[in-house]
Amino acid sequence: MKQSATIAVAMSGGVDSSTVAAMLAHEGEIVVGLTLQLWDQTRLAGRHGIPDAPKAGRCCSLDDVYDARRVAEHLGIPYYVVNQEDRFERDVVQPFVAEYLAGRTPIPCSLCNNHLKFDQLLQTARSIGASRIATGHYAVNEYDPARGRWILKRPADLAKDQTYFLFGLTQEQLAHTLFPLGRLTKPEVREMARRRGLTLAEKPDSQEICFIPGGDYKQFLTAYLEEQGERIPDTAGEIVAANGEILGRHDGIFHFTVGQRKGLGVTSPSPLYVLQIDPASQRVTVGTNAELATRSVRVRHMNWISIPFLTGPMRVRAKIRHRHEPAWATLEPDNTDEAVATFDEPQRAVTPGQSAVFYYGDEVVGGGWIV
Repeated sequence: MKQSATIAVAMSGGVDSSTVAAMLAHEGEIVVGLTLQLWDQTRLAGRHGIPDAPKAGRCCSLDDVYDARRVAEHLGIPYYVVNQEDRFERDVVQPFVAEYLAGRTPIPCSLCNNHLKFDQLLQTARSIGASRIATGHYAVNEYDPARGRWILKRPADLAKDQTYFLFGLTQEQLAHTLFPLGRLTKPEVREMARRRGLTLAEKPDSQEICFIPGGDYKQFLTAYLEEQGERIPDTAGEIVAANGEILGRHDGIFHFTVGQRKGLGVTSPSPLYVLQIDPASQRVTVGTNAELATRSVRVRHMNWISIPFLTGPMRVRAKIRHRHEPAWATLEPDNTDEAVATFDEPQRAVTPGQSAVFYYGDEVVGGGWIV
């Protein structure tokens, strides 16, 4: 089936997505701007120290919606805001809360991409007559006829590489998605925005998770559960050394994440780090930086991109968090949707709940969730 000529641009109100809209409009494409309204920034204001006024620098704010609308007016393209707050809460916020309470460290941006920014956005685009979407993500998307697959690749500007957050995209989603910024650097994008007369060409990038004010997730957990008429469950327990020696007690496992050094509540002549969080026993194990290193990582719910599935060992580079430099490893299949990566050199702070994404050259082989 021939694709509709109309392209729906996911407009976040930032310089990247605004430049994408300007680029496509300048090229003569039929462009419609779409913004997903995901979270009411004032919803928990005043609870447990959450500020009454939303702080600047958070994505998906009302100011961002205003900026996106202003860009659409400047470009002379139709623009719509689509309310997806209920689904965002169900598919992103509630799993985020549940993961922390279970002693894992979630990554909500990947959940948002998987469930909303591509899945729901593509559905919305089709409802208004567009069969393709374009976003401001820094990534490259190409079709390989030899493999009969869409291939996701790292962008020209590796400092802005967002493929780590895009590992969950399906072949169907990739087939209908454009990443126009994949061959550009951030400075080039800002210069293009200036040339197109976009007033937000100098707008800073958003730095915070949209629903976590000040980056204080503990504050958010307390305020959110209170709003829901619930209390944070009692997961207080022991802080122990790797040999099982009891060093102290903690007020709840949600206060910790693997690799954490500060705020452990115990003293030691040498620095201690969180090595493991056991939700069953409610124990938090701490140890030295050397003990924090591990040789392998198990990943579940794998989504394969450059290959249909993994049949045997494969040499890859594995990225275990956003700012992690991909490390060489051997990736092997295990069960139907799980895989195990064994690193050439031990890696620090492999964290359950985060994503592990695997690369072959600049291609994304696939990714999943660290167990």
